[in-house]
Amino acid sequence: MNIGEKLKALRTQSGKTLKELAAEVDLSIGFISQFERGKTTIDVANLKKIADVFNVTIQYFFDDDSDDQIIIRSYNQKIDKQLNHAIYKPLSSKSTTLTMQPELLILLPTEAKELPKAYTHEGEEFLYILAGTLTLIINDQIYKLYPGDATHLNSQLPHNWGNLGSLPVKMIIVHDSQHRNSEHHG
Repeated sequence: MNIGEKLKALRTQSGKTLKELAAEVDLSIGFISQFERGKTTIDVANLKKIADVFNVTIQYFFDDDSDDQIIIRSYNQKIDKQLNHAIYKPLSSKSTTLTMQPELLILLPTEAKELPKAYTHEGEEFLYILAGTLTLIINDQIYKLYPGDATHLNSQLPHNWGNLGSLPVKMIIVHDSQHRNSEHHG
């Protein structure tokens, strides 16, 4: 949705008419109508007034929050979460109709060079190493994975991974969407 469409959606959901919104933000009905249809632009001060009326930040109008997004542009990837020394960036939409949830995971080096404790959880995982050296533990066996290496495993096997090197490890990880929040602590 563009900025005008987002405004129209907010206004419609709140039950406000063009006339009511125009009176609250001191703009003409025609101007707001044209803005909603993408026929004109708006300055930041007036957009801030509108955002305040609907109790949202200005950023709301610029965020791409589409759950049905098919293409994820590299310049539009956002950090989903940071946990310990790991940065997660989603590589697909968070659509509830999709079963796989791929992420770019960047494991930063740590001072403590100890193996993470293996654990189990529901689901399955796929890993593909893009850069660095990943230390992977599966059933008490230790593996080193290098760029181009991959693994696909049942997450009910005791497993975990970590970055025991001095450079970041970049990898693509794919969970099924039901078990996406099973986080590794290595």
